[in-house]
Amino acid sequence: MGPSEASGQRDTQALLPVPQAMELRKRDYHVERPLLNQEQLEELGCWTSATGTRQWRTWFQCSRARARALLFQHLPVLAWLPRYPLRDWLLGDLLAGLSVAIMQLPQGLAYALLAGLPPVFGLYSSFYPVFVYFLFGTSRHISVGTFAVMSVMVGSVTESLAPDENFLQAVNSTIDEAARDATRVELASTLSVLVGLFQVGLGLVRFGFVVTYLSEPLVRGYTTAASVQVFVSQLKYVFGLQLSSRSGPLSLIYTVLEVCSKLPQSVVGTVVTALVAGVVLVLVKLLNDKLHRRLPLPIPGELLTLIGATAISYGVGLKHRFGVDIVGNIPAGLVPPAAPSPQLFASLVGYAFTIAVVGFAIAISLGKIFALRHGYRVDSNQELVALGLSNLIGGIFQCFPVSCSMSRSLVQEGAGGNTQVAGAVSSLFILIIIVKLGELFRDLPKAVLAAAIIVNLKGMLMQFTDIPSLWKSNRMDLLIWLVTFVATILLNLDIGLAVAVVFSLLLVVVRTQLPHYSVLGQVTDTDIYQDVAEYSEAREVPGVKVFRSSATMYFANAELYSDALKQRCGIDVDHLMSQKKKRLRKKEQKLKRLQKTLQKQTAASEGTSVSIHVNTSVRDMESNNVEDSKAQASTGNEVEDIAAGGQEDTKASNGSTLKALGLPQPHFHSLVLDLSALSFVDTVCIKSLKNIFRDFREIEVEVYLAACHTPVVTQLEAGHFFDASITKQHLFASVHDAVLFALQHPKSSPANPVLMTKL
Repeated sequence: MGPSEASGQRDTQALLPVPQAMELRKRDYHVERPLLNQEQLEELGCWTSATGTRQWRTWFQCSRARARALLFQHLPVLAWLPRYPLRDWLLGDLLAGLSVAIMQLPQGLAYALLAGLPPVFGLYSSFYPVFVYFLFGTSRHISVGTFAVMSVMVGSVTESLAPDENFLQAVNSTIDEAARDATRVELASTLSVLVGLFQVGLGLVRFGFVVTYLSEPLVRGYTTAASVQVFVSQLKYVFGLQLSSRSGPLSLIYTVLEVCSKLPQSVVGTVVTALVAGVVLVLVKLLNDKLHRRLPLPIPGELLTLIGATAISYGVGLKHRFGVDIVGNIPAGLVPPAAPSPQLFASLVGYAFTIAVVGFAIAISLGKIFALRHGYRVDSNQELVALGLSNLIGGIFQCFPVSCSMSRSLVQEGAGGNTQVAGAVSSLFILIIIVKLGELFRDLPKAVLAAAIIVNLKGMLMQFTDIPSLWKSNRMDLLIWLVTFVATILLNLDIGLAVAVVFSLLLVVVRTQLPHYSVLGQVTDTDIYQDVAEYSEAREVPGVKVFRSSATMYFANAELYSDALKQRCGIDVDHLMSQKKKRLRKKEQKLKRLQKTLQKQTAASEGTSVSIHVNTSVRDMESNNVEDSKAQASTGNEVEDIAAGGQEDTKASNGSTLKALGLPQPHFHSLVLDLSALSFVDTVCIKSLKNIFRDFREIEVEVYLAACHTPVVTQLEAGHFFDASITKQHLFASVHDAVLFALQHPKSSPANPVLMTKL
């Protein structure tokens, strides 16, 4: 390390606080190595192309260990249940299972109404899928079962394919509820089977990564819009109205308008019942929030409200005296399994795929949150299979599609749940209610269930607070959130999700087309190069221009990259090239006229026919011009001047240099492209890079590449980027290497540099 370098480092340390300066002195280092281009780096590092691993071969290997591993992978309960610590975890799982079951009961009844089905089918959907997930799931804390977003998506399907108008009786224009409910149950169960088939199939082909296309702002905007859909769908139960069944774009707007127009027809008893139940539920939740540290378990406000409302409805006779709509008959016992209806597959397949993706996205996002919090791993593909089997088997037993609930999952974790034993306990508790106690809730007012649903929407409706926070942190994510929300509100849940995914992917493409382009300068006394517009101590290296893009270059932004490069260089490359070509053409025409003049003068002086070969290329023409001017020294002053000019141009690169042509020269002789942001290259990128080499060499600027990753270099080789004019000696290990070489070899080709670079 020389004196100047040591003083520079001391100056740098003097600018830092004392503790940082002391730490910097401890970490001072000095590295001296040869300047490395790509060829030398590969030779020094003994680079060999990575051999492709043929993982598919292991799929067909058969052994006892592999069979055991596959069994444990696809049936995880066999792996963790034999090692279950009874003394440590059993009590917590029992209490958590009981707490979740207390929540599952009212939510199951309410969300069945949300799906357009009789309430008892919500209890079925709270039993079968939960027990199946206990066997196949990998998350220890999520609570699988009915969920508001999934229920409203199912409700949009059942109400669109089996609207009330299809079941009007001709006698008295009333709705045949039994036939309507049977048709909707068949639709929902078939839909559940299709959803399960999609999820299992995607999980088996390891397609769990599909959920990565649903970003967090997209999911939160979508669930917020779905919560608004849920809220609007419950207004008919809150006010006791009979509304028309609608589906498709703008159906939510039409429903709100119809509710507003029919408000004078509201049933007062129903409105009062809903308000009282809602106030009680809100007060209990506030009490739980205030006393959550003192209470071992949260107060089961929903269950107590349902029991109290049922008792009051039965004792007072709310249905007969005040016209309050009640749940009605809840059959005791389980229904036998039924095969799905294949004739419905064609009309349900589109809805099924959307519901499958949304349900998995919600489940895996919650599962990963709890896994990170408690230090275990969730297998996304196995989660897809587990959720799919829950829906598939549940559909056979008359269940509708389910996912996991955030509120129940938080209760399961907070009550001491450690494994899915809590889920199994809650499902067994629901089974007891189905077999013995379900019929006791036949007098439960539907308005109470609607109030429970609306109160439970608080968490999702609070996601509106994302708008100001995203405005401050990331406005692109805010745009995704808003587009998702508006599209889902206006176009319904299925089309809205498709629009949101397409928009978010297009936004990614647009953002790669608008990266940050920067000209780099060297930070004083370092080998670090930063944007000169952002770092005041970064200085451009005289004679060398360093350019960097923050995004990879591919077919969608390759032309924009080239345009930005030429703009940031400070010279009009295209204009300079066109002027050069124009002046070369003029010189060529002048040489042609010279040849004709020489031909005529020679024929006139000798009286014979002289045949002179005219080469139209600039270089051959000028060399012929030199020879002919020597042979015809007596042809006159003008010819001598032109020949002399031709000799001078031949000495200066055959007369084609910018200086010889009278054109301005660039203020730099070398261009370094920092390609560290490149993650891949395609054919358009390779062609653009070749065009950059060609264009800048036309204006006498040599181009170098720097900081390419090894996979990108391999792709450049496969794309035949390197040839006689562009070799790996134009590609350097770092920007600093390229700049040092350019300074030592201005306007020259790389030829095994032996410079030393000091770091």
